[in-house]
Amino acid sequence: MRLTTQTHERDSAQLTYVYPVVSRRAGGVSVGINLNPNNACNWRCAYCQVEELTLGPGPALDLDLLEKELRGFLGELLHGDWMERHVPEGSRRVNDVALSGNGEPTTSPDFAPCMELVAGVLDDLDPDGNLQTILISNGSQVHKPQVQAGLAHLAARGGEVWFKLDGGTPLERSLLNGMEIPDQKVIDNLVQCSSLVRTRLQVMRVAVDGLAPDEESDGCWTALVRSAQAAGAKVHDVLLYGLERKVHQPGAERLSKLPAEELLARGEAIKAELGLAVQAHP
Repeated sequence: MRLTTQTHERDSAQLTYVYPVVSRRAGGVSVGINLNPNNACNWRCAYCQVEELTLGPGPALDLDLLEKELRGFLGELLHGDWMERHVPEGSRRVNDVALSGNGEPTTSPDFAPCMELVAGVLDDLDPDGNLQTILISNGSQVHKPQVQAGLAHLAARGGEVWFKLDGGTPLERSLLNGMEIPDQKVIDNLVQCSSLVRTRLQVMRVAVDGLAPDEESDGCWTALVRSAQAAGAKVHDVLLYGLERKVHQPGAERLSKLPAEELLARGEAIKAELGLAVQAHP
């Protein structure tokens, strides 16, 4: 299989937990770790690309197998010819290791030991710390001690969390994420997460039924981030995304990609309103 930014199949390396992605944000290869091979998540994001998504937590992990796969595949990427055979020229470098996959990673009962394992493998294979470690999360489990323990391992290696925040109101979050989360809970989670590890906001921006988010929607999102900052949240920057890959959820036909100029304009507005750097990926 030849990888592109549109193909994120978790079985492209024919492994259980580890898979490669050609990342449009970094122009290279991200090594993904899928802690939810059971396709279970505690959210229901309208734009999710996972087929046969189920509601629930991630499973217990075979940590020995995970370590074997990560050591073997990362070693092949760094020292073998896998890149030449599967990755377009110009993207043949390893940028990071990202815990994401087919559901919310922090719902796994083995999240903390997994993070310790990943840190150990990277200490061995990347002793100079050239590879970033990323946790892509909805932040909903950050109040749990075992998740906080895992975040401590992530922070110790200079890693970061991409904290999902798509909507500025409970109603918008219900529409986009399938969960009507109160504003105060979002604020509490963001404050807690950013107190433990560098935290970036990851925002998906799409049209629903042909309608882009309006000024009121944008204003609510900005106000929520300001409230979180006032409560002590330390937001590093914002990653703003447009719809890129095929959606596999009911109602997918309601979603459509926004024009690049609209996404870029929103990025400029966030910079002006919040003083945060924004990376926009239409």
